[in-house]
Amino acid sequence: MNRWKKLLRSTLSVSALACAVMLGTTTSAALAQSQNEDMPVAGAGKVHGHITNAIGEPMTSGEVKLTQDRESEASKRKFTYTFPVDKNGDFKGDNIKPGDYLLVYFQDNKSVDFIDHVDIKNGVDTLQNVDMTREEYQKTLTEEQKKQYAEIKKKNAGAIANNAKVANVNALLLKGRDETKNKNFDAAIADLTQATQVKGDESIIWNALGDAQYGAKKYDEAITSYQKSIDLNAASKKPMADVAASDYSQMGLAYAMSGKPTDAMQAFEKAAAAEPAKAGSYYYNAAAVLYNAGKTDEAGAAIDKAIAADPNKAESYYIKGQTLIGKSTVKNNKIVPPPGTVEAYEKYLELDPNGRHAADVKGILAGFDETVVNEYRARRGKKK
Repeated sequence: MNRWKKLLRSTLSVSALACAVMLGTTTSAALAQSQNEDMPVAGAGKVHGHITNAIGEPMTSGEVKLTQDRESEASKRKFTYTFPVDKNGDFKGDNIKPGDYLLVYFQDNKSVDFIDHVDIKNGVDTLQNVDMTREEYQKTLTEEQKKQYAEIKKKNAGAIANNAKVANVNALLLKGRDETKNKNFDAAIADLTQATQVKGDESIIWNALGDAQYGAKKYDEAITSYQKSIDLNAASKKPMADVAASDYSQMGLAYAMSGKPTDAMQAFEKAAAAEPAKAGSYYYNAAAVLYNAGKTDEAGAAIDKAIAADPNKAESYYIKGQTLIGKSTVKNNKIVPPPGTVEAYEKYLELDPNGRHAADVKGILAGFDETVVNEYRARRGKKK
């Protein structure tokens, strides 16, 4: 024990912890360094090992040095061999002359720990770990250092547990999304509900759960999940506009499918406001869903906004024509469409003359009262 204390006083200085915590031990004097011998040593040996700190974590930097000088003062001691410690806490060295060595671990040019009597033998790769959790080293720590180590260990344990929780949630999220994609909605709802129970403060999980509920036609539940995602995103340090827009857009779809067109339109309005660059797409989606649900007036209002935001989308004009054609009248066995109908269909053909609805649109126009169609085309010709 006296031998240990003597070497401790002359060798140890500052102990480095994970998380960049530096804890003093006895002295901060840097020890003199020397280069490894470059010439091959006849009958040389090797050494390797692993460095762990006082709470059992690997040290990710520093150097291991070997010397047979045990009598010099710390600041004057010369080391014959120096080997780097890698990011995993491992070190290795070769071409070492056989003998009895003092091994010292340094970090930032300060001694942290040492092992005496490391026996290097000819042709042998000696394993010598430096484990600062050993009783001998722990006895050198002050009560304050022990307290700090204990606090760090507690925090690290919490971080490990949280990482495991996050990994589990991520797995559930990915699994749930795949299940939704494959229309296995009940399984997706079960997995994503479990994810919200583990980590219910993540908006992305509630968004995914809403998608699964929407697929299962559980529209009211989907609306609740989307609203939860919206609230969490808004309360976050960096709210994401695209996430909010997606939530509102999906909420609008759920409202539309549950027979609430007014609520649906309000949700789509919020989606467009959250992400103006995609307003045309959000209003178009609103119009398409409302039209398919038989809400032609509401679909017409939505498609007008879609056209205002993006006047070059051919499909929007087709939907506009479809929302109007049902209000046509019959005169002299000819269909008389309401104002705006011919304009919408003609604009569709202008933008996409070979589109998927082109043949239908041409047939519709052919069935209209020729006077109405010709009047529109004449007006259009004058504008040009």
